[in-house]
Amino acid sequence: MALLLSRTAERLYWAARYLERAEDTSRMVLAFGELFDDLPPARSGILGDGRWTALLAVFGNGVTDDDTLTENDVAQRLIVDPDRPGSVASSVGLARENLRTTRELLPRAAWRAVNDLSLFVNDEVGRAADRRFRGRVLRRVVDDSRRLDGILTSSMTRDDAWEVWRLGRYLERADMTTRVVGVRAAALMAQDPDEIAYDEVHWMGVLRSLSALQMYQRATRGPIEASQVVKFLLFSDDFPRSVLFCLSEIDRCLERLTDSEPVRHAVVEARSALLSIMTVADDGADLDDAMDWVQSLLAKVHRATTDRYLSIGG
Repeated sequence: MALLLSRTAERLYWAARYLERAEDTSRMVLAFGELFDDLPPARSGILGDGRWTALLAVFGNGVTDDDTLTENDVAQRLIVDPDRPGSVASSVGLARENLRTTRELLPRAAWRAVNDLSLFVNDEVGRAADRRFRGRVLRRVVDDSRRLDGILTSSMTRDDAWEVWRLGRYLERADMTTRVVGVRAAALMAQDPDEIAYDEVHWMGVLRSLSALQMYQRATRGPIEASQVVKFLLFSDDFPRSVLFCLSEIDRCLERLTDSEPVRHAVVEARSALLSIMTVADDGADLDDAMDWVQSLLAKVHRATTDRYLSIGG
């Protein structure tokens, strides 16, 4: 990475992570709301007695047993609050700020897409706590993030800046998939099957939260089964949001970057750990622990990336 300053690489890497985080959070909230709409009120106990606070556990911060929190309170935390780390508003704002000083490395259309999204979020995100307006705001975040991917894929030079961008994007994506599997999927699998009504609807919600429903159905050509969903989200070689796919793409990015051996070693360790847990895909408690382990190894990949490419003077 001789031609890309570490401070520039750091901004690109974090911009990619923040935009992926904004997209993933938006999709999660949309899918969670759709699941509530699909289930009769009396059958939503698996979601935490029908409380939106269950969604906070996926994101690992702000987890609470406070029964007084309403749907709007949770939406305020996850979407609206510009000062809360990981919120949609915060993530979009930080992505724009990181790209503002590095926009000469991106196609002009990419910067315009990010800037337009930031302006939209600044103007409209305050309304997203209200369910009547939430879908419009969150779908715009998802759609603009995907549009940005299209712009970069079709018109960005395949240089170090491109590889650092992809590295950040896929690492954030892998982390989100492990969170969904470790919290939502594991909780479903830990329930007594005889006590879960509308089991398939719950698993459809898990798949929708990762834009995976249609591709899962194409891959399996059968009914939605718990263990098959988990295996698809973790081990698919072809689905771009599976953890294995993300780790493979991260390794491909590192192949093209100089002196990447320490980071690639961390990726190999995470991949080996992931493949070693295939046997626990049917057990909720073991799956939760396994996802914690994989997340810790993804964090190790991040630290190795930071030490090698992102630290000033590195």
